Amino acid sequence: MRTAVIIAACCLTVVARADEPFAIGQLHYDGGGDWYSSATSIGNWLKELQARVGVTTAREARVVRPTDRDLATTPFVYVNGHGNVRFSDAEALSLRRYLVGGGFMFVNDDYGLDESFRREIARVLPGAALEPIPATHFIYHCFYDLEGLPKIHEHDGEPAQGYGIFLNGRLALYYAYSADIGDGLEDADVHGNPAEAREQAARMATNVVVYALTH
Repeated sequence: MRTAVIIAACCLTVVARADEPFAIGQLHYDGGGDWYSSATSIGNWLKELQARVGVTTAREARVVRPTDRDLATTPFVYVNGHGNVRFSDAEALSLRRYLVGGGFMFVNDDYGLDESFRREIARVLPGAALEPIPATHFIYHCFYDLEGLPKIHEHDGEPAQGYGIFLNGRLALYYAYSADIGDGLEDADVHGNPAEAREQAARMATNVVVYALTH
């Protein structure tokens, strides 16, 4: 694991130096859902990445719409919210090109996103299945050695489950269902999650980025 940590850190440093500080793309989608929810989470996430991995990061999210030109130069896109997600045909096509072309999407169910996200991702990638990601997958072990997707915010108590979509053997999309990693990344006083849960959220969020940028 120590070797894997060193390799991942080096790879991330190369990515940052080759272009600009690493930024998390926050997807601004239509449909009425609160794409902007968990307001403090991305800033905290970026700080944690810089402290834990050593990668140079931006200070805040890069907000991108599905058809923005900036999407093509944003290697990591985060989708979050509680409500409805809706993509136009042009947006679905743009996101398909992004994912097929090597982009990575991390989707966080902030409780209430599941139904509309599944509907819309089926339009983005018709025929592609959301597959359960087992606890043995390297995304859970590439930086921190985790037992699987941690359960951060209880909501209705349903167990956390990670899903993914593979394109030509590459994990292009990771979906954290009923875990709410985003809530765990917020300022401590926002949700009152215990310190251990917040640490698990930070570790999982770190793993997802390290995995996305090194695979």
